[in-house]
Amino acid sequence: MTSTTPAPRPRRVLSGIAAVSWEHPADRAALQALRAAPGFEEVVKKVIAVLGGERGIRLLFQANAVRAGPDQFPRLYALHLEGCTTFDWPRVPELYVSQTPLFNAGAFGVDDPFVVLHSAALEILDEDEIRVLLAHELGHVMSGHALYRTIAEILLVVSLGSLPFLAGIALLPIRLAFLEWYRKSELSADRAGLLGSQDPIAAQRLFMKLAGGVRSGQYADVLNVDAFVNQAHQYAAAHEGLDLIYKLLNTLALTHPMHTVRAAELQQWIRDGAYERILGGEYVRRGTEEARPYREHLEEAASYYRTEAREALGHLVEAARKAAERAREAFRKTQRP
Repeated sequence: MTSTTPAPRPRRVLSGIAAVSWEHPADRAALQALRAAPGFEEVVKKVIAVLGGERGIRLLFQANAVRAGPDQFPRLYALHLEGCTTFDWPRVPELYVSQTPLFNAGAFGVDDPFVVLHSAALEILDEDEIRVLLAHELGHVMSGHALYRTIAEILLVVSLGSLPFLAGIALLPIRLAFLEWYRKSELSADRAGLLGSQDPIAAQRLFMKLAGGVRSGQYADVLNVDAFVNQAHQYAAAHEGLDLIYKLLNTLALTHPMHTVRAAELQQWIRDGAYERILGGEYVRRGTEEARPYREHLEEAASYYRTEAREALGHLVEAARKAAERAREAFRKTQRP
């Protein structure tokens, strides 16, 4: 019997690619701000010491998970190996599946990071979308995000009363700095997810399912990527009245950017041509990162934030102008006989 299963689409191997090739400038800027936060280094050292270093953190996150391998979740593990091959990454991180109903995944650890997928992700995603998710997490590993994301998870999830060893440290500024960097690090890893899968449609489907995916039933097959991308652009263009303030307040306490924001950011990166240039071989190789001065990375990050601030200010001024016009018109109407 002839198989109807389509042959896997070949992916371009990005030999020796360095993570800086895809990292978002705001990720680098936010990381520098995080490292500069008063008490940050002390918090990191104390958390690692109390948890018992690498081994303790690994035990904390893998206690109720199943480690994937050739004989355990073999197809999932094969997709994980594919991602490492695409990125030419020699050290395959351990991969775990945790029985968790909340759709999520993460990269954790200190010197030897590992990846955890929640079981809900496997129930909702198809194989192409899982490939994007695995490449996303490998991107975190390659960027060196795992340590700080591990500390962030502990600070953001565990109550302060359960962390007496951090008494005397002003944690609120550190939490806010962690949250800002955490969100921006996702934008970098989203680009890695696209590069690892080399499937823009699957990458956008992942955002869509993160936003409102369903497991099964009569509504599971009617999600439309084009409609979701249009929704993302509508959100990005919403600048009327207090929209910008609402967006800021809605985002401050989140670990991840809004999924529509992520979709729009990734689409913009593709439109800018960076994705195709990397597939064409234009990227920084590992071990040569210093070929581009660090000052240039900071300038790029500063430019990104300046642009964001300038656009936000412009929209706020325009909103204020329109509000003033409406107020004047309403006042004139009240003065008419």
